[in-house]
Amino acid sequence: MIEIKHLVKKYDGVVAVDDLSLAIGEGEILALLGPNGSGKTTTLKAIAGLTIPTSGQIVINGIDVREQPKAARQFISFLPQRVAFHDQLLAREVLEFYARLRDVPSSRIDEFLARSGLNFNGFAEKRIGELSGGMIQRLGLAVACLPNAPYLILDEPTLSLDLEGVIRFRDLMRRLRDEGTTIVFATHVFSEVQHLADRVAIMMNGRLVALTSGAEEISLEDLYLARAGERHEA
Repeated sequence: MIEIKHLVKKYDGVVAVDDLSLAIGEGEILALLGPNGSGKTTTLKAIAGLTIPTSGQIVINGIDVREQPKAARQFISFLPQRVAFHDQLLAREVLEFYARLRDVPSSRIDEFLARSGLNFNGFAEKRIGELSGGMIQRLGLAVACLPNAPYLILDEPTLSLDLEGVIRFRDLMRRLRDEGTTIVFATHVFSEVQHLADRVAIMMNGRLVALTSGAEEISLEDLYLARAGERHEA
């Protein structure tokens, strides 16, 4: 379980996350939904131990991320909002580097590429500079999924993906969840929430304003727009 307790993060006096408390259960897909600047990325970075909270606590499997970051990170794999790799490297070399970094057997690379369903289409032998933005995003997803970590933290994971890539990504995430992986992803795209999330945490101005399920009768879109102070016409 991931427990976020009264998380506050300030940058030069500006509050990015404001007293966020949230519990994320085992084997669920939780979406952080909100506009740009709502605190989603900062929250994910705090979970991954990549930014130090101003105050509050994040606990993963009973481990305090701030006090024992190395131990906590062993349970996590993180995909940043924008991925970048050296243009001259082969995609396979990128995968091999990150596999060594996370003590993942090299045999898992081909195993994952074959079963992921992301349709890599032999891209592993191509140089990064030859890949489209969508294929680089798929490579980033492959890097994040390689360790088979119990908690997968994804920031805007469908960025740069075409429709086929988005559909294949959703299928992969559902399969990983069914295998027991807990997935937390940030998005501002309502359709991603509808198709993928078990629960949705709506964030505005760094605060959690609603925690709901896509199966509820109230439209998430109506709630989201209402909380944003915008008018929504049916």
